[in-house]
Amino acid sequence: MSTPDLTQFVKTYDVRGLVGSQLTDEVVEAFGAAFVDELGALGGEIAVGHDMRDSSPGFADAFARGAQARGATVISIGLCSTDESYYASGTFGVPAAMFTASHNPATYNGIKFSRAGAQGISLDTGLAGIRDRAQSYLQTGIPAVSRPGGRIQRDVLGDYAAYLRSLVGLSDIRPIRVVVDAGNGMAGLTVPAVLGEAAGLPALPIELIPLYFELDGSFPNHEANPLEPANLLDLQRAVVEHGADLGLAFDGDADRCFVVDEKGDPVTPSAVAAIVALREINRARAAGEDGEILVIHNLITSLIVPETIEAAGADAVRTRVGHSLIKDEMKATGAIFGGEHSAHYYFRDFWGADNGMLAAMHLIAEFGHQDAAMSAFTAAFDPYFQSGEINSIVDDIPAAYERIVSAYTSEEFDELDGLTVSGSGGDTFWWFNVRPSNTEPLLRLNVEAGTRAEMERVRDRVLALIRGE
Repeated sequence: MSTPDLTQFVKTYDVRGLVGSQLTDEVVEAFGAAFVDELGALGGEIAVGHDMRDSSPGFADAFARGAQARGATVISIGLCSTDESYYASGTFGVPAAMFTASHNPATYNGIKFSRAGAQGISLDTGLAGIRDRAQSYLQTGIPAVSRPGGRIQRDVLGDYAAYLRSLVGLSDIRPIRVVVDAGNGMAGLTVPAVLGEAAGLPALPIELIPLYFELDGSFPNHEANPLEPANLLDLQRAVVEHGADLGLAFDGDADRCFVVDEKGDPVTPSAVAAIVALREINRARAAGEDGEILVIHNLITSLIVPETIEAAGADAVRTRVGHSLIKDEMKATGAIFGGEHSAHYYFRDFWGADNGMLAAMHLIAEFGHQDAAMSAFTAAFDPYFQSGEINSIVDDIPAAYERIVSAYTSEEFDELDGLTVSGSGGDTFWWFNVRPSNTEPLLRLNVEAGTRAEMERVRDRVLALIRGE
């Protein structure tokens, strides 16, 4: 059998490939050995966890074998969410590997890597080295060291749940009813532990109504990808039917959380980011932090996010889009919080890593200390109009860029990430961002404006330029 080309499925921020044809036990074992070598973990410990996909337990075992062969002791944390693996990495101070393909279909699996302290690893910060070492081991075999590592089993769910509750107090909120769609993913394990009593923690004034909490990597009800509107329909119906105060939808590995209000309407992740940012700023001030406070947001979040940050007396730091990039920025700047419009939320008190559950807890805490319905409560944090991300297949991206630049000669441009153009129309503002995909011949467009009509006008004009119409 020919050796697979790992460059085909080692992505910018993680490994993501087809089970059987790309990801096999042999390939995963080579990744385990390469991970230990690249991170200098010989004689140390690493943590390994996995999601509920059928292939995940076997892959976690194969990875452990490769890591042990190169001299690392493996802390096996078993079934867990991705943010649980970050908790293990942070609290034990060890590198970690998490087996999941997140929101991808059942035919996929993958690996998310962390350095000690839950620090991200991308192609630029070690993933390319892991890939190349693994490629070499597939060709030559994995040489065992003279003293292979051992293996330890640890269940971290209870400690993880208790830690999150120590960060966000929910015991004194008003009683609320929450529908949670776990999508047969890992939230089916973590939500009952964190928001319920499954981990032995005291009951909260939260009535949980579960949807698809059964762990099933075949995703029998719908894909665990709440970014797709079709995958929110069951949650939206259930919220209305049960008269719930809100609904939460998690992706497959439960590190991202999406929110719908009592009407079943989606709450934009930018609104969630603004609410959580405000809480974290106020919490830092209450704890006596009187110096500069930084909060990160990527460049496609709504304008309300930096406006909220700055109105609260903190500094908004605008970044490019990207998971590991923002984790690096969290560490480099000491920011207390970071928000992305893709519903990734990063916390200084969670080692700078992202945690959708923690964001949901902040939202519930703020909501539960006032009396308005969720739609009214979030309206102040969603005053503008956004297009959402629109993808277009483009064969000649430089030509598309040139059409945009030629059409907008007097507006403000920046190239922090792709091309962002800002301007005004009538008595309102607008901006748009066009970014190329890292992996496909796509241009991604995001537009925001102060009125719906202006957003639609700008959206339609830029789409026509992108597509050469």
